[in-house]
Amino acid sequence: MAEAGILHEDDRVELIEGEIVQMTPIGRRHAACVAELTRLLVPMVGQRALLWPQNPITLPDDTEPQPDIVLLRPRADRYLQDDAHPDDVLLLVEVADTSQRYDQLVKLPLYGRAGVPEVWIVDLPGEVIEVHRRPAPGGYAQVERVGRGGAVAPAAFPDIVLPVDTILVLPSPAGP
Repeated sequence: MAEAGILHEDDRVELIEGEIVQMTPIGRRHAACVAELTRLLVPMVGQRALLWPQNPITLPDDTEPQPDIVLLRPRADRYLQDDAHPDDVLLLVEVADTSQRYDQLVKLPLYGRAGVPEVWIVDLPGEVIEVHRRPAPGGYAQVERVGRGGAVAPAAFPDIVLPVDTILVLPSPAGP
C-alpha cells in the first residue's frame, strides 16, 4: 500500500488480522519510556539479543503489529532476509499510555496464540508492569503485576533486573 501511495511512511498503522488499524499517537511519556527501556536494555543484553524498537513482528493470520520494544534472537542476517516471527522473540514490550485496553484485549491474545514467550505491558497510568508468560490460546497462563518499588527481569535473561520506577520514567506523586 505504501508503494501505491495509499499509506505513507509516517502513517502510524498496524496490520491486525488482515485489517489496517490506526495506532494512537505517541505521547511524551510513552516516548520517554521507550527511550529509557532502550537505554537500559542495549548495554545489558549486549550481543545476546537484538533490540528491535517499534518494528514489525510477523504473526499468523495476516497480523503484523509494531510493538514498542522487542528483544530478538541474534541472526547473522540481522533480519534483512526474513521477517521477525514469534519464535525469534525473547521478550516483547508494549508501552501503554492511552492504548492499555487495546493492548490487553486485542494484541495480547494475538501474541499468546502466536506463542510469543513473554510480553510486558507497561501500564503508565496504572504505574505497573504486567508480566505475561506461558502463552496460551486466549492469552497467557501466568500474569504478574509489578508496581513501584518492584523490579522485573525477562525470563530469557534473569540477570537483567530492571526497577519498575526507572521504567515508568516519572517519579511517583509522593516522591521527590
